[in-house]
Amino acid sequence: MLARTQEVSVWFGSFTAVHAVDMAVGPGEVVGLLGANGAGKTTLIRVLLGLLRPTAGRARLFGAGPSLETRRSVGYVPQTLGLYSDMTVRENWAFAASAFGHAGTRVPADLRHWEDDLVGGLSLGVARRVAFAVALSHEPRLLVLDEPTSGVGPLGAARLWQEIRQAAEQGAGVLVTTHNMEEAEQCDRLYVMVAGRVEAEGTVADVIGGRTVVEVRCADWMRAFQALDDNGFAVQAHGSVLRVPASPGERDTVAGLLERDGMDVTVRIRPAGLEEAFMAILGDSGTAHERTE
Repeated sequence: MLARTQEVSVWFGSFTAVHAVDMAVGPGEVVGLLGANGAGKTTLIRVLLGLLRPTAGRARLFGAGPSLETRRSVGYVPQTLGLYSDMTVRENWAFAASAFGHAGTRVPADLRHWEDDLVGGLSLGVARRVAFAVALSHEPRLLVLDEPTSGVGPLGAARLWQEIRQAAEQGAGVLVTTHNMEEAEQCDRLYVMVAGRVEAEGTVADVIGGRTVVEVRCADWMRAFQALDDNGFAVQAHGSVLRVPASPGERDTVAGLLERDGMDVTVRIRPAGLEEAFMAILGDSGTAHERTE
């Protein structure tokens, strides 16, 4: 494995940011850390890179502890991009190239239009492209990307994901944090983090497992939505079709609730999507933690 954490925990006073997390990234795979803001994703990355000492457990990069030497084989793009805003694109590139022993290399052709511009004056989309190019400049064995498409438009995000996949196809391992379900579905494996814990892991199919939703079709779908929401169901609207994360055994409960309100509904059991599975995991983990407190 290129990167691994073993039983890593991080405490800040009485607050547990990361709890006993085991995670691994191998060559040629894109691994996603999926979780809401505050789930512990960035803290875990900082431990993996040696930027933060774990309270318990250990991290390994290329079989050794995180260090300046092992980080030479890592390309890292933090949420803050890691660029110097008061330097030009060319100056940022030259600095990084020199640091990794590649002095004299030129800014990539697709970025030369901006090479004399200060990074602080670039649009976020272009700045992220620069940061990603800098991270790839020394041909790292491992790419670590913290919310790489945050604030970027659909076209820019698609371009970055194309480059992420190309890096993996060339043998690099990639670790990506995201709370975007569409991006998570592009990962080979996922670790779903909730309140510092890994609550599910594996492929998208593994994470979804056998979870299902009750699909509700009703002429007065807005009224049906309100009724379900008022009764504590995590209902989502897909056009005029409602989807409620629920087991097959709860189908009649959902139908009966709406029919008692005088609504004519059709209900069916459907496989859950990743977002629906994620919401179910959030609910399950909250219930489980309440029982242990």
